[in-house]
Amino acid sequence: MQAYVVKRLATMVLVVLGISFAVFLVAHLIPGDPARILLGIHADRQQIDEIRRQLGLDRPLLVQYGYWISRALHGDLGRSVLTGEQVTSALAARLPVTCSLALGALLIALVIALPAGIVAAIRPNSWYGALITVASQIGVAIPDFWLGIMLILACSLTLGWLPSFGYVSIRESVGEWVRHLILPAMSIGWISGSIVTRFVRSAVLEVLGEDYVCVARAKGLRERVVILRHTVRNALITIVTVVGLQLASLLSGVVVIEVVFALPGLGRLAYDAVTRRDYPMLQGAVLTVALAFAVINLLVDLLYVYIDPRVKY
Repeated sequence: MQAYVVKRLATMVLVVLGISFAVFLVAHLIPGDPARILLGIHADRQQIDEIRRQLGLDRPLLVQYGYWISRALHGDLGRSVLTGEQVTSALAARLPVTCSLALGALLIALVIALPAGIVAAIRPNSWYGALITVASQIGVAIPDFWLGIMLILACSLTLGWLPSFGYVSIRESVGEWVRHLILPAMSIGWISGSIVTRFVRSAVLEVLGEDYVCVARAKGLRERVVILRHTVRNALITIVTVVGLQLASLLSGVVVIEVVFALPGLGRLAYDAVTRRDYPMLQGAVLTVALAFAVINLLVDLLYVYIDPRVKY
């Protein structure tokens, strides 16, 4: 196990370094000059060149990347080009918002997907099994931003039940923290739940056809025991894999929802950094998401050992 973990950590470092280089290169290929954005359209060439020199943008790209990654390895991701704010401080302030949204959406997705997927697998030819299948297909096809706008119109502007934008820290008020997260979490949780439902249904259907399930039924065990102990338990590897990937996707894919609901999270930070050509902030945000994605995948792989004793590393 230790050798496997060390190998995976080494691979994870290489993957994150590769992603960091790709993001660094793509960020600098985006049209626009941070120095011109910082000084405005009326700045002359001499002023722009001076700002570029101060920011280090006049150096070759490989030199800039080497300087940035060497500082990043020591925990220094630089400062914002426009505001001068420490990137690590900005990420630390925004990360709890994105994590809260992603975990809330994942909770909603699991509440929808687990019972719906199991029921659809147990009764595939029933009317409610067909209804769950159709509803999950519709959920996958719905754009998250459209669903978010519809929820704002219905639950906020029409009924006035929940706030339509903004964020309140859990330290200030737990109730307001929950109220501000319900609509954005539902917007992406419903779609994520639809995806997980399909995988849960497929995994449970596959296990239901195994011989040991037939043997358990032949023993006279109650159907509830057969489903929960023998079927769902043996389908957990597929379910945990999909849930882990969904959590990683939620952490990296909440940009649109954070913009729609004006949430100050990592997605909104990355979006603002792209529009303002704030290279250090964009690189720091993407590097954080890539690291979280790699860590979640590693944890999911390690969970396999505890879910299924037959798995050995």
